[in-house]
Amino acid sequence: MILIITHKEDFTADFVIEKLNEQNIKYFRLNCEDLNENNYLFENSNNFNFSINGISEFSSVWFRRTKLPDIETTDQGKKIFLLADYESLFDNLFNLINSKKWLSHPNHIYKAENKLYQLQKAKQIGFNIPNTIVTNSHSQLSAFILDNDKNVIIKPIRQGRIQLSDGVKTIFTNQVTQEVLENLTQYDLTPCIVQKNVTKDYELRITIVGDKVFSAKINSQENENTQTDWRKEKNPFTEYKLPLDIQNKCIKLLKELNISFGAIDLIKDKNGKYIFLEINPNGQWAWIEMETGLKISEAIINYLTPIE
Repeated sequence: MILIITHKEDFTADFVIEKLNEQNIKYFRLNCEDLNENNYLFENSNNFNFSINGISEFSSVWFRRTKLPDIETTDQGKKIFLLADYESLFDNLFNLINSKKWLSHPNHIYKAENKLYQLQKAKQIGFNIPNTIVTNSHSQLSAFILDNDKNVIIKPIRQGRIQLSDGVKTIFTNQVTQEVLENLTQYDLTPCIVQKNVTKDYELRITIVGDKVFSAKINSQENENTQTDWRKEKNPFTEYKLPLDIQNKCIKLLKELNISFGAIDLIKDKNGKYIFLEINPNGQWAWIEMETGLKISEAIINYLTPIE
């Protein structure tokens, strides 16, 4: 049986689960925010296994995302304490689940999500990367901006998703305006990534499942609103033939990060070079498959399904 760790609003998981149902493949979906609606149990007398609804052995685990339960209390101190306990419970659960095959293990995913670590690994295996700085020094940042022709972008060091009372908002990658550059010393420098703004021909989303590579092209430069960040509007995707040496670098990068799934963002610049931007170890891809016909879900199911 496949264990799918996710939450109720995960459309990508829905997409694969529909195909699992079509193939009569057994799975158990754990929506983390509904953990208390399931019976979870740990007993040291049971060989230190963690069971969910009486199931303690899974042939494989697909780790998508977690979402903490909603704690109904006005006592913020109590709420923070209980949410931290649930986070700890999930961490214990992930490390005690009895399965040797993960796509991918959360311990490795959490490390791989570090964007500066990604850049280091990508550079080590031969990817071109943008000039990058993270600093709280105005003088060092000013020097970096001058060295890069006053043409830089800024993006979050972690992720751009913010959970607000009226829903989830996204902080996109943005070009640093001339007004900001002229008044740089007036801004507090909180942790963020500043990079040289690479002149793009087009962008690529490379989805890796094990050693399977699926490449999609985004013509982001045809729309003024998406020239800096293609996610600002819905862009069509088309299948793309990625050179074999770049495919091999993508596969090698995942192995270096000790993960078996990743959604890699690349730029093809005006000089024909491929530039690595970042990798999302749990990126959305279902809509790419639906537009391009790439068999990403099939590769995921083949990875998770044990050979009888």
